[in-house]
Amino acid sequence: MNRIGLIVVGIVLVLMTAMSTLFVVDQRNFAVVYSLGEIKEVIAEPGLKFKLPPPLQNVVFVDRRTQTLDSPETRPIFTAEKQSLVIDWLIKWRITEPRQFIRNTGVDLRNAEARLSPIVQAAFNEEVTKRTVRAMLSTERDKVMQGVMQRLADDAKNFGIQIVDVRIKRVDFAATITESIYRRMESERKRVANELRSQGGADGEKIRADAEKQREVILAEAYREAQKVKGEGDAKASAIYAESFGRDPQFAQFYRSLEAYRSTFRSKSDVMVLDPSSDFFKAMRGASGGGAAAASPRGK
Repeated sequence: MNRIGLIVVGIVLVLMTAMSTLFVVDQRNFAVVYSLGEIKEVIAEPGLKFKLPPPLQNVVFVDRRTQTLDSPETRPIFTAEKQSLVIDWLIKWRITEPRQFIRNTGVDLRNAEARLSPIVQAAFNEEVTKRTVRAMLSTERDKVMQGVMQRLADDAKNFGIQIVDVRIKRVDFAATITESIYRRMESERKRVANELRSQGGADGEKIRADAEKQREVILAEAYREAQKVKGEGDAKASAIYAESFGRDPQFAQFYRSLEAYRSTFRSKSDVMVLDPSSDFFKAMRGASGGGAAAASPRGK
C-alpha cells in the first residue's frame, strides 16, 4: 500500500513538473522568460511554449497592445504672451522592446505611465511657450502635437516603447483669468456691434438721401411733363374755342356768360348784391331785356 502511494505521489510530481514547463503565449502579450532572476528570452510569437521548471525559469507576461495615457492633472502653461492656459492631452503608446521596458520600469504599466507623464507635460510646456493664445486655440494645434511627438521619440526609445499618437483634448484659460477674458471678449464684441450699427446707420441715411433725391427728380420731371401736356392741351383747346367762337360770336358770348354763372353760383349759400340791369345779367334777361329784369339779386 505504501508502495502504491509513493507511485501515485511520484506520478503527480512528474505531471506537475511537466505542466510547469509548458505555457501558452497569447497574441496580446509578450512572454518574458526569467532564468534565476535574469531575462533569458522574450517570446512574441503566440502558441504553446516550453521552459525549465521553477525555480530555474519563470514566465512573466507583458501587455503588447496600444495603451492610452491621459493627462493626470491640469497644470497651467504660460504662452509666449505670458497668458496661462490649461491643456488636457492624451498619448497612445505601446511596448516595442520588452527587455528595455522591463529594465527601466518593470512589468507594471502604471510605473511606466507615472514616469512618462512628467516627460509629456514638459514637452507640452516647451511647445506651448513658443506660441500665442490665438495659435493654441485655432491655427497651430497640429504643429504642437507633432512637436510633442518628436520630442518624445528619443525618450520613448529609452523606455522601450513607441509613441503612436499625441492628441490635445481641450485648451482653456486658467480659472483665475477666465472671467477677465470673457469680459474683454464681451467688450470687444460690443465695440464691433456698435461699429456695425454706426456703419449701418450711415449707409441707411445715405440710401434714404439718395432715394429722396431720386424722388424729387422724378416728381420734377413728372410735373414738367404734366405742365407740358397741359399747356399743349390748353393751346389746342384755345385754338378750338377761337375757331368755334369765330364762327358765331353771339354764341361765344352766351357760352362765356353761362360759364361765369356756373362759377359764381356754385354754392347755394353764396350771396351777391348786384344791379339787375348790369351786363352780368344780360344773358339772363334775354334779347328783349325783360324776363329776368325782375330777378332777385340773390344768387341761386
